[in-house]
Amino acid sequence: MEEQFEVNSVQVFDFKAFVFRTISYWKWFVLALIIGFYIVYQQNIRKEFPYTLDASITVQDDKNPLFTSNTSLVFNYGGISGKVQEVLLNLKSRKHHEKVVDSLDLYLSYYKQGRFYKTDIYGATPFKFVGLDSAYQVIDHPIKIAFLDQSSFELSFDLEDTQNVTAQNFKNKKLKTIAVNTPTYSKTYKFNEYINLPFFKGSVVKNDNIAVAKGQEFFIQYTNFNATVSSFANNYVVINQQSSPLLVNRLTNKNKAKIVDYINTSVFILERDQLQRKNQYAINTVAFIDKQLARVKGQVNRKADSLNNFKRSNKIFNIESESTLLSSKIESYNDQKEALNQSLLSYDLLKNYLLTSQDFTSFPAPALQGIDDSNITAGISKIVSLSIQKSTLESSVRDNVSVFGDLNNQIASLKNVMLENITSVKTNIGYQLQSINSKIYSTESEFSTLPENQQKLEAIEREYLLSQSTYNLYLAKRGEADLIKASNISDIILIEPAKDIGQGRNAVNLNIRYVFAAIAALLPIVLLSFIITFFDNKVHAPSDLDKLAKIPLLGVVGKNDTENNLAVFNKPKSAVAEAFRAVRSSLQFIYKKHELEGTKTVMVTSSVSGEGKTFCSINIASVFALSGKKTVLVGLDLRKPKIFGDFDIDNTIGAVNYLIGQKPLQDVVQKTKVAHLDVITSGPIPPNPSELLIGKQMDQFIDELKANYDYIVLDTPPVGLVADALELIEYADASLYVVRQDYTKKEMLSLINDKHKKGEVKNISFLYNFYDQKGKYGYGYGYGYGYGAYGNGYHENLDEKQSLLSRIKSIFIK
Repeated sequence: MEEQFEVNSVQVFDFKAFVFRTISYWKWFVLALIIGFYIVYQQNIRKEFPYTLDASITVQDDKNPLFTSNTSLVFNYGGISGKVQEVLLNLKSRKHHEKVVDSLDLYLSYYKQGRFYKTDIYGATPFKFVGLDSAYQVIDHPIKIAFLDQSSFELSFDLEDTQNVTAQNFKNKKLKTIAVNTPTYSKTYKFNEYINLPFFKGSVVKNDNIAVAKGQEFFIQYTNFNATVSSFANNYVVINQQSSPLLVNRLTNKNKAKIVDYINTSVFILERDQLQRKNQYAINTVAFIDKQLARVKGQVNRKADSLNNFKRSNKIFNIESESTLLSSKIESYNDQKEALNQSLLSYDLLKNYLLTSQDFTSFPAPALQGIDDSNITAGISKIVSLSIQKSTLESSVRDNVSVFGDLNNQIASLKNVMLENITSVKTNIGYQLQSINSKIYSTESEFSTLPENQQKLEAIEREYLLSQSTYNLYLAKRGEADLIKASNISDIILIEPAKDIGQGRNAVNLNIRYVFAAIAALLPIVLLSFIITFFDNKVHAPSDLDKLAKIPLLGVVGKNDTENNLAVFNKPKSAVAEAFRAVRSSLQFIYKKHELEGTKTVMVTSSVSGEGKTFCSINIASVFALSGKKTVLVGLDLRKPKIFGDFDIDNTIGAVNYLIGQKPLQDVVQKTKVAHLDVITSGPIPPNPSELLIGKQMDQFIDELKANYDYIVLDTPPVGLVADALELIEYADASLYVVRQDYTKKEMLSLINDKHKKGEVKNISFLYNFYDQKGKYGYGYGYGYGYGAYGNGYHENLDEKQSLLSRIKSIFIK
């Protein structure tokens, strides 16, 4: 069964063509690469790379004696790990960074103009700008300071035709817009002289420790406070290994002095805030005890006055011996009563702490000593646990998150339960006090046998001693609180502060930017090549014909570099001439294969105009004539005649005149300067060219030509435009279908392929024209058809020697 072959209706991407096309653009890639590398180089030398420094701190467990041994184990919920997480969240919080930025005035920057960029000179400024606290200062616009001498400077700015500027008050952090009358300003000031502009108020104070040359220029610039905080917070990293109390604070910035100050100030503020929080416990306790001392002191004074007055009025200074035993019993009862009162005081302190304090992460010892009720102890443990959870979340979660509501509700519920338990315990203590008071009353009744004055004296002394004991208890507690406050230290220990010890800038792999530049240079070329290849429907190589049709390839002809189409005649030793000789040999092989005798006829056609059909016809006829064979070239493209121009002959009389019976054959034949080669031009353009080519007169025309010539070459119209060539194919012993490289469209071959497949066209072959071994893609497919195999010594040199400039231009422009 005959193999069916047709042009694919579905386009298949030609990967090989894509590769060769991409390679052919190497010149543009090199140019883009040079430009890209130059841009990257300029960017690299203009880029200021930052520094990275760090400081190490450790978080210690609380060792303050405020937390007693029996309570620290219960209420230090989460241990050191929970405290580390709390510190970690504080260091990352925006509130903390706002304090640091505000403390160092980092919203005000000082710059010095370098070769490619402004350099931050924080820490080495020859002057300082002291801004008015309540003033609004312009932000995001540099103010230029040029030193004139040791006592004066020029202040100037250029707002670039801005009508309004944004200014900020760095005391209350508010913003406002200020109208600008003149966008440019320049004025000379003395150092320490007050500058009063609508959006810039303050004075410049000179630093005498740093010498500055005359005319040296500096810049100062305010930046939005919130933007400054965000910038530092985003570059501030806290590193913590799991279960480790060590925290590494790391900051990246373009100024090392600024990094050192920022990190160390951050640690200092953290220590200060943490210590203030610890001291607040003692402060609250002292305030409560002071109130109680003021109350009890009045009672003690009144009892002492009463005792002294009674003794003076009754002249009693010693108690009788008979009352010694009763007094000892009453003293024992009073000791028990004092212990109960001390417990009652502890519960009052705890109750007051619960009612007045907002933070329950730790409880002060005065509020816990003497508390032995298990329910209250368990409640304290739970409320401490919830408070630590809340404290940990405060640094990382918004205030309105529902989890805070849940924690607050739980803490409030526990407080209510504990307050009820405290009330219950106090009631029980009250019952015990009533019992002891009853015993005291019973013992005192035994004094009835003693003298009346002695009994009164005993009663007054007991009241005095009880008040004095209570006062001493409060006084001792206050001393404890003062001692704790004085001995408090921060749980944050600075192990290694941030320090400038000559560290270099961060190592950056700049070579990767050149890699990206190479990719950026290659990518558009590859993309362009892909798009062109995908939409390209032209024939670019002889191998394309094998994929498009089952018609054999007879020969390959190179580019014509001569002034006209007479390539074989003008340059008989050229590669093009050798290619046509190869075509002649192939045609003779076809004639021999089909055992043709006598005159041989060759028809040359193509798909459309411009493919070199006439060029091939002329040179095929020329190679036959140069071999000594009598040859005639017949121009049958009646609609668009061309042959006469190349031979410099007249087209007024031609084949049309013969076909309409106007002229005999000998009148339409014209001699040429090529030996053995005659030409019959098409003649005047007729109104009915198709009818002329299929009439009986055409048969007679061919017969007469065969009687007079060895070879007949028919130059016919393109089959893609008119059907004339298909009508003439019956007169041809061999037909050549010209395909031009980078010109003929692939779909144009479907018509002739279909005719050949149906058997309507026989003895037809492709003639590949205008072949360039480097071709469309810059590199060939490895074919050596026609002329590519001959050495330079055989062929004539068709190229004139070019100048160096011309050769350079030819690399990029063809």
